[in-house]
Amino acid sequence: MKRTGILVKACALVLLLSSVISCFAACRRDKTVDYVSELKLDMSTDSLKQEVTVYKNIDGDTTHFKFKDPSALPEEAKEDGYFKARYMAINTPESTGKIEEWGRRASDFTKATLNAAESIIIESDDNKWNPDSTGSRFMVWVWYRTSAEGEYRNLNLEILQNGLAVQSNASNNRYGSVCAKAYNQARDQKLIVHSGERDPDFFYGEAVKMSLKELRLSIDDYIATTVAVEGVVTRNDGNSGVYIESYDEQTDRYYGVYVYYSANPSYGIPAMLSMGNLVRVVGKISDFDPENPQISGLVYNIRDTKNEFQMKKLGEGYEASYTEISADTFVNATETVSVGDEDVEMRVAHLMLGTTVSMKNLKVKKVKPAQTSNALTIFCEVDGIEVQVHAVEMYDEYSQPITEDYYLGKTFDVQGVVDIFDGTYQIEFYSLSDVTFH
Repeated sequence: MKRTGILVKACALVLLLSSVISCFAACRRDKTVDYVSELKLDMSTDSLKQEVTVYKNIDGDTTHFKFKDPSALPEEAKEDGYFKARYMAINTPESTGKIEEWGRRASDFTKATLNAAESIIIESDDNKWNPDSTGSRFMVWVWYRTSAEGEYRNLNLEILQNGLAVQSNASNNRYGSVCAKAYNQARDQKLIVHSGERDPDFFYGEAVKMSLKELRLSIDDYIATTVAVEGVVTRNDGNSGVYIESYDEQTDRYYGVYVYYSANPSYGIPAMLSMGNLVRVVGKISDFDPENPQISGLVYNIRDTKNEFQMKKLGEGYEASYTEISADTFVNATETVSVGDEDVEMRVAHLMLGTTVSMKNLKVKKVKPAQTSNALTIFCEVDGIEVQVHAVEMYDEYSQPITEDYYLGKTFDVQGVVDIFDGTYQIEFYSLSDVTFH
């Protein structure tokens, strides 16, 4: 009996020790390390460092910055006047030229983090600013803090730690070892891109999913085809339609399209297509205007919230680009672009159809009534080049229609949307606030 009792106690002790060891191992496995808090910014190292502000949010791993000290810009960036930064050691899913799962989540995280920052510092990996493989961007570490009293956090590392990116050339660089640890931890915890789950913001539908750039370059090939594109709603034309646009980093250009939602839209569509919203538009390409095909026949049912084959609001608070363009570029410039396997020369104005632009110092030479009631075509001159501007029907403070006399003999700056009529590219505007008279 004593031997049996001893054996029972010994077995119980072994089981207890095994349980403790298993619990300890599990606790170690479940322990999450905040590598971002452990990594500190050392301003005394030989790497280059500059305090910056956000010039343009691009996606999860690319941001355009303005230097607080413009004289410190590298020579290659001085012509642009801003610094195109590509984040070291990480690769987030795409959300611009093409759309990938979790790309929007990564992009939104980077944008929100930087927009909330009190201060941002970029750091080179060594003692110079190094271009990436494209030669147009510079590889950097991005640091931010949310208050003057707080410590800087490394955004590259934080993106990896949160499971919003995979490693990219993380070895043999300044913070490569800690990046590897953060990546492995996120992968082991199956966070976001490692989860194997479906991205609720990604379109898995049967429409042809493409970027606005891809659509613009070959829109005639998709007549009567249902497509899914993403863009920011920039203007409402007051006639049951809006313009959307999105930025393509590869070409450093915005691409856009007109979206017609009809006079009797499905409930919920007008609110979704409010200016400043980022939306996924699902609809059919129509050649109602053969010169400038549009998206119509929108696919949306507010009561069918789980339907992934329809439109969706993806964000809000965005702004139109209003890319400044010269008259010469607008009227005369062409560019060679790749469409499928062919190189095609296109007018720059054609590539910019549906996007917001601005132009300065337009001198009005003549004004003619347009085809639509009280709309006007304004013939202007800029640096000896004729530019056509289209003004939709508008009224003054006394509810009287704006006529030709309102513009004749004046010089103004304008912001509007690129359109085409009878073979001529125009800048169309929709409010008197869109023009500034000199």
